[in-house]
Amino acid sequence: MKNIAIDGPAGAGKSTIAKLAAKELGFIYVDTGSMYRAMALACIRQGVKPEEEEKVTKVCQSVQVSIEYKDGQQIVLLNGENVNPYIRTEEVGKMTSAIAVYQGVREKLLELQRDLAKKADVIMDGRDIGTCVLPDADVKIFMTASSVTRARRRYTELKEKGIECNIEDIEKDIIERDERDSNRKIAPLRQAEDAIVIDSSNMSVEESVAAVIKLVKGA
Repeated sequence: MKNIAIDGPAGAGKSTIAKLAAKELGFIYVDTGSMYRAMALACIRQGVKPEEEEKVTKVCQSVQVSIEYKDGQQIVLLNGENVNPYIRTEEVGKMTSAIAVYQGVREKLLELQRDLAKKADVIMDGRDIGTCVLPDADVKIFMTASSVTRARRRYTELKEKGIECNIEDIEKDIIERDERDSNRKIAPLRQAEDAIVIDSSNMSVEESVAAVIKLVKGA
């Protein structure tokens, strides 16, 4: 089985590029961020605050998060419910970043992620795939982009959904999230020593996908 790890900060385009590359290569795309987002949604629904680590851990240990594929699309299931429509909000994103630092949350999902990688050729993206989840991945990529570029992409995405937003506030949130993710004690966001950097700031999605595919085929 061939395992591809793509790490990088929020908004760098990891999910979009990993998904398209996986489709072209015939690999399974595993969006680990969606799994964490499902956990965050469970906490929000139960009224748990992000700083309440014990309660967060208890909620996460009591729910079941899994991934299924239907017509080539990844479906994230929370206790059997398809939560794809609910896990991409700003509220869930902020909760996800906050609770992902907790050991109990990470342990719950780590086993599932590694199990998926043992069963199929996968492209997995997240914050600590190459450094923690799949340290022996065949190819490790660290995908990044400037905070300005990432904020602009997020702003466009939200506006297309009809959501009012402010690009300066979005960039501020991105910078703060980078700081949190990079400095957390457990599995911080960092580039694996053997990872290849792709800066997508001035690249189209198609160019970024092509760069990933070239690396995978050359492995």
